[in-house]
Amino acid sequence: MPRSRYKSLVDAFAADIRAGRLLPGTRLPTHRELASREGLALVTASRVYGELEAMGLVSGETGRGTFVRETSLPPNLGIDQQDVAAGMIDLNFNYPSLPGQGDLLRSGLRQLAAGGDLEALLRYQPHAGRLHERVSVARHLGARGLTVGAEQVLMVSGAQHGLAVTMMAFLKPGDVIAADALTYSGFKVLAEALHLEIAPIAAAESGPNLDALEKLCRRRRVRAVYTMPTMHNPLGWVMSAEQREHLVAIARKHDLLIIEDAAYAFLAENPPLPVAVLAPERTVYVSGLSKSIATGLRVGFVAAPIEKVAAIERTIRSTTWNTPGVMTAIACAWLDDGTVMQLEEEKRRDAQARQIVAARALDGLRCVTHPSSYFLWLPLSEDARADQITKALMKENIAVSTAEPFATSVHVPHAIRLALGSVDIDTLKAALARVKWMVEAYS
Repeated sequence: MPRSRYKSLVDAFAADIRAGRLLPGTRLPTHRELASREGLALVTASRVYGELEAMGLVSGETGRGTFVRETSLPPNLGIDQQDVAAGMIDLNFNYPSLPGQGDLLRSGLRQLAAGGDLEALLRYQPHAGRLHERVSVARHLGARGLTVGAEQVLMVSGAQHGLAVTMMAFLKPGDVIAADALTYSGFKVLAEALHLEIAPIAAAESGPNLDALEKLCRRRRVRAVYTMPTMHNPLGWVMSAEQREHLVAIARKHDLLIIEDAAYAFLAENPPLPVAVLAPERTVYVSGLSKSIATGLRVGFVAAPIEKVAAIERTIRSTTWNTPGVMTAIACAWLDDGTVMQLEEEKRRDAQARQIVAARALDGLRCVTHPSSYFLWLPLSEDARADQITKALMKENIAVSTAEPFATSVHVPHAIRLALGSVDIDTLKAALARVKWMVEAYS
């Protein structure tokens, strides 16, 4: 087929999609049907659809066909919070806040100003944090069942920064890192930025399919596994003790670095021990205070095997040099006086109340969640399309996320991820009622 005709066919499809002559959700002819209709080789027909998919105009779905995408949605919906316009009801991102947290910050700032250490906080800090701050975090982690020495703790600028410095320190471009087929969108963006290959792990009933991980490790040279064993985002899993032991056995057999993300772990009541307890020699534990206190408090922490601390510390130096001294001092004071523990308990109860509201509002729809989580996963029926529902909800000033930012596999399921922690309860009830109505209308 001459290149001009091939390009003309791509351009014709693109023009019809952009002009609205081919509506979002339209199923296009199969590759074989297109080849027959246009007199093309099958490989050329596949190339036409491949180019349209690269342009973001169509999506190929295994077993279903090729569909026109909704192109009026903001790019990467579910990743860039700036896409949530003023006045939009945000069920896309979680930034849970409780009444009185502003007063808490005012009090913390007054106490800090009255202390004798204020000028020291205006200077550069040790890359891993000051020793007494690392002691505070080690004590906090000990209350969660993870006993580490202060020398194993490093202060970072939020859990996302903790993930970044860990991956930068121990992985290089082209390395393979295993992760759930649906996983935290911030990890996915980070892996792409670092040119790492994500190898998806299929899901089992209540956690990753670890047999699939074992087969993957036998087939590929996997360097690390990224896991959220306690309050998985977006599916709300809390892996059992047996699952955690199985994961550790695989990691030891195939010499995998384990990156344990515990950003939402505080929401789970009496979970099994962290993976870092079971495999302290190969697990880097990452968490922070963005969810338990506030997203604006960019203070996080990493606990690592002692022999890995120096590499992470060098990476902190090359990225932020150190965490902001003022913010870290406030955060550690709240760790020491019990404020963080109190807020975690209150937010756990708040999340449970919001899950009850969601269960009532979405009654009749299948939801995948945890009774203490700030989010839920809403799989859609075979005929429903997430991009259409998301667009329709945006017209009603309700922002939700499709599955695309969370999917690491080629097949992106039609589902919606709902964040429950960023609006008041009455607004949440009304918004979820509209979500249910829209899902049923498009199913």
